[in-house]
Amino acid sequence: MRRHIWMLFIAVFTLPGWSYDRVTGHDFASRSEVIAVNGMAATSQPLATQVALDVLKQGGNAIDAAIAANAMLGLVEPTGCGIGGDLYAIVWDAKTEKLYGLNASGRSPKSLTLDYFKQQGLDKIPSHGPLPVSVPGAVDGWFELHGKFGKLPMTSILQPAIDYAEQGFPVSELIAYYLGRSAPKLSKYPGFTETYMPGGAIPGKGDVFANPRLANTYKAIAKGGRDAFYKGDIAKTIANYMKANGGFLSYDDLASHRSEWVEPVSANYRGYDVWELPPNGQGIAALQILNVLEGFDVSAMGLDSADYVHAFVEAKKLAFADRAKYYADTDFNQIPVPQLISKSYADKRRQLIDMSKAAKRVDAGIVHGDTIYLTTADKHGNMVSLIQSNYRGMGSGMVPDDLGFMLQDRGELFALEEGHINVYEPGKRPFHTIIPAFITKDGKPWVSFGVMGGATQPQAHAQIVINLVDFGMNLQEAGDAPRILHTGSSQPTGEEMLDGGVLSLEEGFSFMTRRQLLKRGHVLQQNSGSFGGYQAILRDLKTGVYYGASESRKDGQAAGY
Repeated sequence: MRRHIWMLFIAVFTLPGWSYDRVTGHDFASRSEVIAVNGMAATSQPLATQVALDVLKQGGNAIDAAIAANAMLGLVEPTGCGIGGDLYAIVWDAKTEKLYGLNASGRSPKSLTLDYFKQQGLDKIPSHGPLPVSVPGAVDGWFELHGKFGKLPMTSILQPAIDYAEQGFPVSELIAYYLGRSAPKLSKYPGFTETYMPGGAIPGKGDVFANPRLANTYKAIAKGGRDAFYKGDIAKTIANYMKANGGFLSYDDLASHRSEWVEPVSANYRGYDVWELPPNGQGIAALQILNVLEGFDVSAMGLDSADYVHAFVEAKKLAFADRAKYYADTDFNQIPVPQLISKSYADKRRQLIDMSKAAKRVDAGIVHGDTIYLTTADKHGNMVSLIQSNYRGMGSGMVPDDLGFMLQDRGELFALEEGHINVYEPGKRPFHTIIPAFITKDGKPWVSFGVMGGATQPQAHAQIVINLVDFGMNLQEAGDAPRILHTGSSQPTGEEMLDGGVLSLEEGFSFMTRRQLLKRGHVLQQNSGSFGGYQAILRDLKTGVYYGASESRKDGQAAGY
C-alpha cells in the first residue's frame, strides 16, 4: 500500500507543470503583454480597468485614473478594498522626473490603551469586530494625490463608480467566491447583511449587485471633499456607529487624521533601482531579500532549481527576522532603514545562509540608528503604483449605518507586548503589509508594479524583479511564473519562528527540486490561493511604449489605448 502511495506521489509531482499551448514565450505564460502608446491601466477587476481608461480618454492623467479605478474597486471588489481601509502610492511625475511616496495609513483610536487589552485578558488583538478598527486613510490619500497631481475634478473622477453603484454590476467569479466565504464570518456584525446581502443572500457570480449606500457616500465625498468624510456627516455616522457597538474610533480620531508624503527608498539590483516605501509598511523587506540574493548567481541557478529556491527562502527568513524586530511607525520609533537596506549589511547577513540546510531559527541582525493593487500610466509619462486594502479580505465586519462600506481591521497587526517596537499605542500607525513598488533604470521610469497578498507581497516583489532581471522574462511572464511562498517567519505581532516555517511551491516546480529541498530540511506544504495578485506596467526606455500585465490568478485585466 505504501509503495502504491509513493508511486502516485512520484507520478503527480513528476508530471510537467501546466502549460499553455502558445507559440511564443515561456510555457507558463497565460497571455501576451498588452501594448499601447497613449495610456495603460492594470487592475484586479476588468470594469475598474475600463473606468481608468475612460478617465484617461476624457483628458485625465494617470493620477485621476488611479483614483477612479480605486473607487470602482471599492464597489466591485469589496472583498479586498474600500474606503474603510488604507492606501499607499508611489507616483512617477513626468514633469519633475521624480518619484513621490504617499503613506495614507490611519492611526489607532486615541481613547483605546494597552491597559484595556490587558484588562480584557487579551494577548492578541482580535481579527474582527470593533477592537482592530483604525482610522481609514484611503479617502484622504485620494485627495492628497489629487491635490498634488490631479487634473480632472473629483466629481468627474468619482462619477463612474457612482453610476455603477446605483445601476449595479455583474459580480465576477473570484470576488463571488470570496464574498461567499466572508458572509458566514461577517454577517453577524451590524450593517453587513443590509449592505452586502440584498434579499438575504450574498450575490453569486454574474448576479447584478448594486450598492446605493456607497453611491450616496461617494456623492458626498465628490461634493464636499475629504472633509465630508473626516469632519462631516460621514465621520459622525462612523463615530456614532462605533460607540454604539463597543468601539473606540471617535469623531476626533477621524477629524485629526492626516496622510504623509514620504521619500521612497531604493536598493540597486544588478543595475536596476528597486523602490519601496519606508515603514510602517514592509516594503523594505523586498529590498533586503534582493540585496542578499545579489551575492548569488541566480541566473545560472535557474528558476526550477533547489539552489535558487533554497537561497531565496533563506534570504526571506533573514529579512523577515528584521521585519519582526524593526518595522513600525516612524513617528514612534527610530527605524534604521539606511542600514537595513545597505549592501554591507546584506553581505554580513548572507554569510548566515547554509546552502545545504534550512535554518530553523533566524535572529534579527544588530543595526543602529486580501488587498487590491492597481497601476496606471498616461501619455505624458506619469505612472502610478497604488495599493489599497481593508485587511483580511473585507475587513473588520463593521459596516457603519447606510454608508455602504466596511471599516478595516489593520489594528490587529499591533503587538501587545510591552517594549516591542510595534506595541499598541494610542494614535499610532500599525505595522502594515500593503506595499506599492517601482523600478527605475538610470534615473528613468521602467516598471510600476505590485503584488497583493499580506506577507506574500515582499516575497513576490523580489521574485518579480528576479524574473525580469535574472531570468529575462517579459512583464506578463514575470507574473505568470510559478511562485515561491514561505510562511511561519517571526512576526511584528510578536510570534517567533522556531521550526523553520513552511515552504509552498506553485505547480511548475519539478519533483526533483522538491525532493532536494526536503533533503535540506524544508517542510513543504500544498497551498492554494495565497500566492498573491500581480499588476504591472512597463515603459520602454527607448520608445516610451507601455506594456501591461495582469494576474492570471485573479479576475483582473490590463488594457491600453
